[in-house]
Amino acid sequence: MGPLFKKQPKGFATKAIHAGQNPSQWNSRSVVPPISLSTTFKQHGPGEHEGYEYSRSGNPTRNVLENCLAALDDAKYGLTFSSGLGTAMAVFSMLSSGDHIIIGDDVYGGTARLVRQVISRLGIQFSFIDPTDLPAFESAIQSNTKLVWVETPTNPLMKVADIEAISKFCQNKNVIFAVDNTFLTSYFQRPLELGADLVCYSLTKYMNGHSDVVMGCITTNSEDLYQKLKFLQNATGIVPSPFDCYQVNRGLKTLPLRMEQHQKSSIAVAKFLEEHPFVQKVLHPALPSHPQHQLSLKQTYGYSGVFSFFLKGDLKHSRAFLQNLKLFALAESLGGYESLAELPSIMTHASVPAEERKKLGISDSLIRLSIGLEETEDLIGDLENALKISMAL
Repeated sequence: MGPLFKKQPKGFATKAIHAGQNPSQWNSRSVVPPISLSTTFKQHGPGEHEGYEYSRSGNPTRNVLENCLAALDDAKYGLTFSSGLGTAMAVFSMLSSGDHIIIGDDVYGGTARLVRQVISRLGIQFSFIDPTDLPAFESAIQSNTKLVWVETPTNPLMKVADIEAISKFCQNKNVIFAVDNTFLTSYFQRPLELGADLVCYSLTKYMNGHSDVVMGCITTNSEDLYQKLKFLQNATGIVPSPFDCYQVNRGLKTLPLRMEQHQKSSIAVAKFLEEHPFVQKVLHPALPSHPQHQLSLKQTYGYSGVFSFFLKGDLKHSRAFLQNLKLFALAESLGGYESLAELPSIMTHASVPAEERKKLGISDSLIRLSIGLEETEDLIGDLENALKISMAL
C-alpha cells in the first residue's frame, strides 16, 4: 500500500477534458478547439470587436487553455506566458524599485539567476530564505516586502514548504504569496486551497507532459492581481503561440493518467535506490525518510516523478553513472513521458554561485531524476546497471 495522501475529489479528469472546450463557441462546433493563428481580427467599427483585436492581447486558442488551467486549480482566472521564467518575470514586474522579495533558498537556477542578475538591477531587494524554516521566513518580512515566492517541493533538494503556514503570515502582513507548483501540478497540489495568492507553473514540464513546448502559467482568485498580470502579459509581450497553447491543451487531457503513473513508478524507483549500497540518501517526499513526509501527506494529493538522491562518491562517480544510463537521457528539464537524469551542480543549477550551492548541499554527488512513463522494472534495471559501473571505479 502506498502513502496516504489527501483524497483527490472527483471530477478533476472531467474538468481537464471539458473546461473551456465547449464546441458551441465555434461556428463549426469543432469538438477539438481549432488553432487560431491570425495575428489580427476584423472589427465592426473602430473599437467595436468580438472580444479579439490583436493576438498578443487575446487569442481564442490561448483563452481556451487559460480557462482550462484555471478550472484545474479551482481558480477564477488563468494567464499563460511564453515560458516558466516569463511567468516569474511577470510576477516580479508588478513590483517597483525599493520593494523587497523573499524567495525560497532552493529554487530553480534560472529563477535565482533572474532575481540576482536582472531583478536586482531594477532596484528590487531580495532575501533567499529556507522555506522550511518558518520563523526565519516570517522574521525576514520587512516593511517594504511585497512578495514571497516559494517552490514546493524545492528544486533540486525536494524540501517541502508549509503553504498554509506561510500564507497566514503573508496575509497578516499584506504580502503577495506566490507558489511555484511546477513539480506537482494542479492534480497533486492546489496551493490556492491553502491560502496562496498566485500559483505559477512552467507548463513545459508535467502539465504539457510531452517535452515539446516551452510555456508558463499563473492562476489566481484575485481579480486585482489578475488585472495587473493581464496588463503585464500584454504590455511586456511575453505570450505563447497559439500552436503551443493547442499542444498544452491537448496534454492536459491525459494529465491525471500520466501523474498517477509517474507517482507509482517514482515511488518504486525511490525505494529501490534507498536500499542500494552505493546510494547515500534519497530525497523523495513520498518516502517516510523524508523530513517533511507528514507535511506532504497533509497538503498534497500525491507525488510526481521528480526526485533527487546522493551517490556515495564524487564527480567521477556521478559522471560514470550518468554516462552509462541507457533509458534515462542525460538532459535538463523534467515532466515528460521520457525519463531524464541530470547533475544539478553542473547543469540546471550551474548559475547558482558555488558558495551558495555548497551551503545548500548541491554537491557533485547529487543526481536529479525525472521518472517517465516507461516500464518501472526497465527503469530500475537501467539504474542498477549504471550504479554497478559507477561503484566499480
